[in-house]
Amino acid sequence: MVQNAPYQCPWATEEIEMFRAMVCRFLDTEMQPGDEQARKQGHVGRALWRRAGELSLLCSDIPEQYGGAGGDFRHEAVCFEEMARRGLTGFNSGVHSIVAHYILNHGTDAQKDIYLPRMARGEMVGAIAMTEPGAGSDLQGVRTTARLNGEHYRVNGAKTFISNGYLAGLVLVVCKTDPAAGAKGTSILIAETENLEGYRVGRLLDKIGMKAQDTAELFFDDVTLHRDQLLGGEEGQGFYQLMGDLPYERLIVSVNAVGAMEGAFAATLDYVKERNAFGRPVFEFQNTRFKLAEIATQVRVARTYLDRCIQDLVAGELDTVAASMAKMWTTDLQGKIIDECLQLFGGYGYMNEYMIGRMYVDARVQRIYGGTNEIMKEVVARSL
Repeated sequence: MVQNAPYQCPWATEEIEMFRAMVCRFLDTEMQPGDEQARKQGHVGRALWRRAGELSLLCSDIPEQYGGAGGDFRHEAVCFEEMARRGLTGFNSGVHSIVAHYILNHGTDAQKDIYLPRMARGEMVGAIAMTEPGAGSDLQGVRTTARLNGEHYRVNGAKTFISNGYLAGLVLVVCKTDPAAGAKGTSILIAETENLEGYRVGRLLDKIGMKAQDTAELFFDDVTLHRDQLLGGEEGQGFYQLMGDLPYERLIVSVNAVGAMEGAFAATLDYVKERNAFGRPVFEFQNTRFKLAEIATQVRVARTYLDRCIQDLVAGELDTVAASMAKMWTTDLQGKIIDECLQLFGGYGYMNEYMIGRMYVDARVQRIYGGTNEIMKEVVARSL
């Protein structure tokens, strides 16, 4: 939690805190040392995923019968927020968990049995291919097609901005099985990428931030998928399936936002107490203390609302509007808070070797993915 500001997390238990300690050891000893190399090469590599699987840090809220740890969203939140506090963005277990939940919530029994244990072990990294060069938030604009011929679909199309795309062993492909039916013609197919003929991973995209996170273009050229790989086994359910998991997805983004703010604040507080200017610590200047007081207050308010949302999600009570509010407000605030923290670092804040500088550029995409914040406002406005 925020340094020097006592706060009792309402959803933490002794078991949760033991799990947090294990997560922190994994991040500090096995992920943090390789972060600089991951930023240079554009991905963390598959070995880290397998190691996380060995420690039961993947799919922690998936039932044990499918290979998961049998926990709930609180366990997932611990992983996301501890990575965010450390500025570690390469290990996108959030997207991996989202993919697992699509399969858990909408897949057939056979699909759950086949894929979830492999995802929980880290043998198969998950990605979801929604965005296309001409279709982002407007999912009805998807042009990738899947045409059924006998027992197999022929998939053709291109996807872009796909998180985990380079390392993905399992890709959920959002496509049109009936292009004339609009949203009702949208389906999701499960593609196992290893040795999949016609499937190609394009370039690793050169982003302004999230340098350690593999984000790629994907191409499907007459890719053959068996009809058993249709998520849920029924065509035309893709739009419904995508909408059904929005609260879970958007809360993950909010967890990352609040975790990053807490990490940025803690790093800034340490820095201004150590850094001297005009013969005294920067912290002793009234402007610094007042600015940090404002930041601490805003981060606490964000944490309080997020914690309520986490509790609601675990209880099955978080709706799309509340999750959209959380996503919109906390990611807007994330950009503002980290910008103000960076200012207190002076010129050093602009250096990539400092976590605060990396956090600054990493924060920008939070207002775009998971549904742009403009879409979040539209969702909230429609509820009024």
